[in-house]
Amino acid sequence: MDKTFMEEFWKNLSEKGTDMGLRLILGLAALIIGIKVSKFIVKRIGKGKAFLKLDRGVQSFIRSFIRIALYIAVISSVAMIWGIPSTTFVTLLTSAGVAIGLALQGALSNFAGGLLILLFHPFRVGDFIEGGGVSGTVTDITVIYTKLLTPDNKVVTIPNGTLTNANITDYSVMPTRRIDLTVSASYDSDIDKVRSVLTQVAADHELILKDPAPFIAVTKHNTSSVDYLFRVWCKKDDFWTVNFDSWERIKKAFDENGIEIPYQKIDVNLKNQV
Repeated sequence: MDKTFMEEFWKNLSEKGTDMGLRLILGLAALIIGIKVSKFIVKRIGKGKAFLKLDRGVQSFIRSFIRIALYIAVISSVAMIWGIPSTTFVTLLTSAGVAIGLALQGALSNFAGGLLILLFHPFRVGDFIEGGGVSGTVTDITVIYTKLLTPDNKVVTIPNGTLTNANITDYSVMPTRRIDLTVSASYDSDIDKVRSVLTQVAADHELILKDPAPFIAVTKHNTSSVDYLFRVWCKKDDFWTVNFDSWERIKKAFDENGIEIPYQKIDVNLKNQV
């Protein structure tokens, strides 16, 4: 009796062990193949002509979304191969989704932010923007975050939720930009002469636009100087070149015309103590 029982026990154990081993191997194989197939599908979609016509930010978002959906499908298939009942798996997935949702409320907010960015296009890939306390060129818009490349060649990752809840300045939308410089000259300098010199500096710069015309005016009588507004327009790509050139050319023009730029002076009185 005992011998027959043990034989049956080991037989059942062997069959179940073999079945579990096969399921484990098949599940792992399905997982590996599924991931490779998912990557292949995403890659093929990314090469489609219709897909390439989309905005680069939309392309990045769709790739991320499809990749996540395919991975979920692969995991579901592996669970079924391992014999996990579909109802149990759905229940576990729902419970996990609720738990993850509570733990990752910020991530869900970022996902919604990504949808809003792609829907309303406050900026696009390639634009130079300022948002979330960072300035840079948008290089990628994904499901959760946006990547910026700063002028000093640093990659900054900003959550989409932060960008959608912040003021965003897009410097790439309009073809031209305005430069406003405040230039100081001493009270001894003739106003008409200073205005004439500044006007000539603007006229001589090949990157400063003639239309809209440069605007030069007195803006303030400061403590030790008269302040002038030097306002010019240029193409957006020439902004920093014109900005730096203007400061240099104004200083040289003032030196050539004997116009003094005031600087802070300190008077020190020394008293002899007996």
